Amino acid sequence: MTSVSLIATVLNEGHAIKRLLQSLRQQTTIPDEIIIVDGGSTDETLSILESYKSQLPLKILSHPGCNISEGRNIAIQAAQYDIIVATDAGVKIPETWLAALLAPFNADVVAVAGFFLPDPAPNNPFEVAMSATVLPHVSEIDPATFLPSSRSVAFRKSAWATIGGYPEWLDYSEDLVFDIRIKDFVGDFAFAPRAVVYFKPRTSVRSFFKQYYLYARGDGKADLWRKRHAIRYITYLVVVPLVLLLALVVHPVVLGLYIVGGAIYLKQPLQRFPALATELTLPQKLLGVFYIPLIRIVGDVAKMLGYPVGLQWRRQHNPPDWRQL
Repeated sequence: MTSVSLIATVLNEGHAIKRLLQSLRQQTTIPDEIIIVDGGSTDETLSILESYKSQLPLKILSHPGCNISEGRNIAIQAAQYDIIVATDAGVKIPETWLAALLAPFNADVVAVAGFFLPDPAPNNPFEVAMSATVLPHVSEIDPATFLPSSRSVAFRKSAWATIGGYPEWLDYSEDLVFDIRIKDFVGDFAFAPRAVVYFKPRTSVRSFFKQYYLYARGDGKADLWRKRHAIRYITYLVVVPLVLLLALVVHPVVLGLYIVGGAIYLKQPLQRFPALATELTLPQKLLGVFYIPLIRIVGDVAKMLGYPVGLQWRRQHNPPDWRQL
């Protein structure tokens, strides 16, 4: 079997790193080496990592101040083996994850996309609603266009070298740029839907707003998803006020367009919600359904505020044209 290097970056992950390390110990296929780059943790992260060195083939590299892309590149540069597997510190990994992620590799496969699912507290309506709102079900995925998160992805080190690694000038959306460059210049991802990792959704509106603001700022920095962001601005800044104006000028029945549009907009989250809400009481389910449009709107506002900030940064710093090899 092909030898494998697993890499991850950490920063103050003392609350979560044990779960990752225990998950790796329990894999049916153990990585040949595990390289974790610490970005300057000030909590117990490093001491916990050190305590697992006798239990796992673990190498710890300390690089205070490095961002996620820099940390991943440092880890991959230090890796001994051709197959690189990337994950995150905050995830829970089923014991067959690595075996499922490696299964598609053959001489023609350069990269494999795993999948990720939410791990909400089963009796928390906000976390359940968050999971239903922001994360797709595997049945919604088109393998030909799916871009994996670096929570669950594998690729050849030679592919990483061909595209110049992760973009170190980018602090968010870096894995999307990496994925697109792999597809454009090296080869398509094979899809491994059973290579699933689980991660905790955001637990508050404030933390969710910050997360999506930073994601959108990263999109602006990388000049990603122009059409998606344009549609969002047109919807909120043109269509929504126009419908209200027509209702005032023509007839109040025009307000029914809000109901039609809202139903279309919330269809997928509402379809996902029942399967995730099996342990909620009826009042909690009703509260969760209320949270879904709130989460949608907060996420959209965060994106509309973050994207132009990223574009302004792009104009000021003139980053590399990542669409060229």
